[in-house]
Amino acid sequence: MKHRLLGNNGFKISEVGLGCWQLGADWGKEIDKTKAFDILDEAVTHGIDFFDTADVYGDGRSETLIGDFLKASSHNVKVATKFGRTGNVYPNNYTEDTLKSCVEKSLKRLGVDCLDLLQLHCIPTEVLKNGAIFDWLRTLKQEGKIAHFGASVESVDQGLICLEQEELQSLQVIFNIFRQKLVEELLPQAAEKGVGIIVRLPLASGLLSGKFNANTQFPEDDHRNYNKDGDAFNVGETFAGLPFERGVALSEELKTFCPDGMSLAELSLLWILDHKEVTTIIPGASATKHVIQNAKTSSLPALPEQLVQDLKRFYDEKVHEHIRGVY
Repeated sequence: MKHRLLGNNGFKISEVGLGCWQLGADWGKEIDKTKAFDILDEAVTHGIDFFDTADVYGDGRSETLIGDFLKASSHNVKVATKFGRTGNVYPNNYTEDTLKSCVEKSLKRLGVDCLDLLQLHCIPTEVLKNGAIFDWLRTLKQEGKIAHFGASVESVDQGLICLEQEELQSLQVIFNIFRQKLVEELLPQAAEKGVGIIVRLPLASGLLSGKFNANTQFPEDDHRNYNKDGDAFNVGETFAGLPFERGVALSEELKTFCPDGMSLAELSLLWILDHKEVTTIIPGASATKHVIQNAKTSSLPALPEQLVQDLKRFYDEKVHEHIRGVY
């Protein structure tokens, strides 16, 4: 497993991390504690030492499971969590007191005295523009409650607003073959300012795994069902903002770009890692086999330049016009 530096004055983490939303059981089939530990253990066994979670995932369940796992093991893992989407905060109760209260609860659930990385969790643009919340984060850093802070954002504009802030360690963004706009402005500016990039939804909610077809059905409580058109939250968080049927058709076409012996998932993850501005990708995993497959990406050689150009042309000509939501 290769490692990269998360921002200037940051820390080294595995270039393939683990997204832990599913451990919270907010959607899909619940993952019990034994299976969750198996997934986390498989991750560290394969060199993954960066977990991404949030206080809202399962109302703290994901953080608690990670905390219990790390308490029972000797592995050195960096954990990034998030603040800003719990019911008592979102959408209009962003105060220094609520931030401090949520941080204290995350510290307790994770079983630590200091959070490795606290990220603002897709909070309203107006709050980002106001800027006071970043002063509160700097205070928490000075108090030793958090080691670093960053922001998970929904759009390029939000990312650019955050990049104006001193001490910003990282940006978490949606970035994949279906969502390439960030290459033009946001990634270069982040690199120039020494801000690390954490990529969520690298497989576009599974579209880029190549395993779905037009008849695929998702459970009622799965966000790929109830949020496929953005009815619950930002449509870009599900299928990268593509209508499902269109995404399936585009994924099938993308398979023709795969080099011999390479799966669509491997192509998709490697395409992201080939961008030097990216620090880590955080695909989720509902089974240990997914962890193993994702970790393997770190050992693959870079994609040929001609293939990268072909994928850019594919995005420009066939994908971009179908993306919905803020971007």
